[in-house]
Amino acid sequence: MIEAIDWTPKARAILRAASELFYAEGIHAVGVEAIAERAGVTKKTLYDRFGSKDRLVVTYLTERDREWRLVLDARLDAAGTDPATRLATLFDASADWHDERGGKGCSMINAYAEISDPAHPAYSVIIDQKRWMHGFLRDLAADAGVSDPERVGAELMLLHEGALVATGIGVIKNAFAAARDVALDRLAGS
Repeated sequence: MIEAIDWTPKARAILRAASELFYAEGIHAVGVEAIAERAGVTKKTLYDRFGSKDRLVVTYLTERDREWRLVLDARLDAAGTDPATRLATLFDASADWHDERGGKGCSMINAYAEISDPAHPAYSVIIDQKRWMHGFLRDLAADAGVSDPERVGAELMLLHEGALVATGIGVIKNAFAAARDVALDRLAGS
């Protein structure tokens, strides 16, 4: 059993530093020395709080996903229950998240580019986040009364993931708005 993290101010500083560096530079490119230096702690303190770099990566991805879900849940609560409005809200929330916190695209997609080994402890965090999003979209399609919510949910997921990638690399201007409009058409035409 993994011990709970003692969330001291230093532990929070380590996670904040790791999150900034992992997102900006990549997980493999960032060593514990750089994280400790950015956090203003020793490597011993980092290991005392997290045990390993892998656990720090897991915590970074878990926390980023938790924060995203809190933002999305608040926006969805304000949007109400209409499936089309909720779908539009997802794409708009994603665009805002990118503008505020994500200039380099989706942290889960970026992490998967570096961690595709199912044995790595962060792998399940990445996959579970994407499965959750797919489930959310499948359920939204079912709430909209489409005849094949599994298929429509998968198509909506592909549109959302495509917008994440296109926005992250800057290939398509306003990718979330364009994908939102296609997604709404797909939901309405099912």
